[in-house]
Amino acid sequence: MGSEMDRFGVNLWLAPALNIHRSPLCGRNFEYYSEDPVISGLFAAAMARGVQSHPGRGVTLKHYAANNQETNRYVSNSHVSQRAMWEIYLKGFQIAIRDSSPKAVMTSYNLLNGIHTSESRDLCTDILRSEFGFEGICMTDWVIRNLEGAKGSVYTIPAPAKVAAAGGDLFMPGSKADYEQLLKGFRAGAVSKQILQENATRVYRMAKELLHQQP
Repeated sequence: MGSEMDRFGVNLWLAPALNIHRSPLCGRNFEYYSEDPVISGLFAAAMARGVQSHPGRGVTLKHYAANNQETNRYVSNSHVSQRAMWEIYLKGFQIAIRDSSPKAVMTSYNLLNGIHTSESRDLCTDILRSEFGFEGICMTDWVIRNLEGAKGSVYTIPAPAKVAAAGGDLFMPGSKADYEQLLKGFRAGAVSKQILQENATRVYRMAKELLHQQP
C-alpha cells in the first residue's frame, strides 16, 4: 500500500479500519480485521508501520469508535458501557496508536451514548490524546448534508463548532457552509480561539511533515 501511495502521490491513506466484527450485517466487515480487539489493533498497527515506513506517507485509523453497523449509519446511536468501551471498542485503537503512531484518526458517523463521536471531547481529546498519547490530527468522517440519514430522526448531523471544540482538527469534506457555521459558533463562544489555533497547528504540522519527507 505504501508503494502504491508513492506511485500515485498520495500522502494520507484513509485506512486502516479496525472496528470490531460484531454483527454479520455490518456492511464494512470486509474492511475490518476481527471480533478480537487485540488482533484488530495489532493488524492495524502493522499496516500503519508498513505504510509509514515510506517517507511522506501516513495512515488514518478509523472509525473511532463503537461503529458496528451500516443501517441508519449517519444517525445511529450506540449504547455502550464504560467497561465494554475500554475492553472492546477502544482497545484496538489504543494498541494501534501505541505501536505505530498513526498520522491521523477518523471519527465515526454514529453517536455514542447520545453524543456524536466527533463532538465528544472525552473521546477526541481526553482519551485519544491524554490517555493514548496520540499526536496526529483528528478528522470527521465525510459529513454530507443531503445524506443526513432517516428523515425525522431525533439526531442531527455534527456541528463544525462543536467538532472543533471537542478537539477535531478537520471537518470533512468541508464546505463554505461549514466554514460559516464554524465562524458563527466562534462568535457565539461555542469554541475558543485557542482551541482553533491548536487544531490548525496540528493540521499544519502534519502537512509540513509529510510534504517535507516526500521524496
